[in-house]
Amino acid sequence: MKKKILIIDDETAICSSLTFALEDKYYVESSTDPRIGLKKLIREDYHLVLLDLKIGKFDGIDVLQEIKNINPSIEVIIMTAFGSIMSSVDAIKKGAFTYLTKPMDLEMLDNVIQEALQHQKMNQTALTQKPDFIKDASHYHGIIGNSSAMVEVFSLVEKLKDVDTSVVITGESGTGKELVARAIHNAGKRKDNHFVALNCAAIPETLLEEELFGHKKGTFTGAIADKIGKFEYANRGTIFLDEIGDMSIQLQAKLLRVLQQKEFTPLGGHEAVEMDVRFIAASNKNLMQMVKEGTFREDLYFRLNVFEIQLPPLRQRKEDLVVLINHFIAMFNLKMKKNIMGISKEAESYLLSYDYPGNVRELINIIEYGVLLASDERIEVQHLPPKIRKQEEWVDREPELLDKVNLGVENLAGLTLQEAEKKLIKAALEINNGHRKMTAAMLGISERGLRYKITEYKLD
Repeated sequence: MKKKILIIDDETAICSSLTFALEDKYYVESSTDPRIGLKKLIREDYHLVLLDLKIGKFDGIDVLQEIKNINPSIEVIIMTAFGSIMSSVDAIKKGAFTYLTKPMDLEMLDNVIQEALQHQKMNQTALTQKPDFIKDASHYHGIIGNSSAMVEVFSLVEKLKDVDTSVVITGESGTGKELVARAIHNAGKRKDNHFVALNCAAIPETLLEEELFGHKKGTFTGAIADKIGKFEYANRGTIFLDEIGDMSIQLQAKLLRVLQQKEFTPLGGHEAVEMDVRFIAASNKNLMQMVKEGTFREDLYFRLNVFEIQLPPLRQRKEDLVVLINHFIAMFNLKMKKNIMGISKEAESYLLSYDYPGNVRELINIIEYGVLLASDERIEVQHLPPKIRKQEEWVDREPELLDKVNLGVENLAGLTLQEAEKKLIKAALEINNGHRKMTAAMLGISERGLRYKITEYKLD
């Protein structure tokens, strides 16, 4: 059976020539409009996309991210006549398989397509098998989860644990970036030495510099003795710099020198101190975007970001919810000296349908709330926070939607179908305070379909 390929390029000639070259071996479709291309990906299953980096007024990197939102397993090969190292790195970091410059050699293109499809097949096979190093499918050095996304994270940690490569961990707040950093340390050769975590956003710049470098006696008023900094304390171990995007440009320059020279000088000191430290950084911000905006040093970014681990939000790995819920119930049973045996099916269904904007950290708070209120053996719906119990209120609010959008004939006169649809979606979003799951349910469409419409109508 032929593999399905979609070509998205604003040049009709490119679409036609590539279709002609590939259609003997593959089932090929094309689109010169990325919005239409994304609709095709929502409605049909494709194995691979050939994507132009500049599609008229659209940025191919943005389209790449939408493709990965629709289906992360689709392989994407970026095509461009504007080749550059920066755009190449950015495309691959955002999930592209590789990057080819126009005009393309057709034989090379076919070879790359075959490699991408083979890579896709290997990934799909790997996701159905549990790696040998995971003794318990749901626990790995303090990280809990048995979804394919978390097994992939475990595999990356296993590969990185015994090398000194700098790592950047990215993900939304509450996804467990420090847990992953600790897992890299505790699973590897540095586990018998210190793991030092420092939140760059929580400490003022002047104090952060002193925390990292330490100081000599008499450096400033009140410095009555030498103070060992985190760099020295973490020697032969690991230092974890959380929320590094909040570090000032001035301190970034000093950190870069430490990374390059593998030595530091305490404040008020004159002699450099050698050190052997493994650096792990984390951020919930887009560091590459900060580089482009000039708020994060490009040289430091590439020095730190030798390897990146992207943590998925909890809403994208709901297969892990049951094991997480049971783990946190056991944890709070011990803390509160209670004996809650589990959660009712109805309460569980509420938790499974919630989107967790605060990720695992929010789930912990929800379970603590439930264990605290539960008086019998199980957490029931009434023991859940009000925000969880109110998810289904949209059912009785359709009249509110119809009233708000004024869908009478007199109000629709002169509107195109797209304008009426935009008006309806905007009203539903306002009624549901931007909650996409509830909005999609009210409109009777999928969350994926709603996400596409929000992008199409610029309602974000």
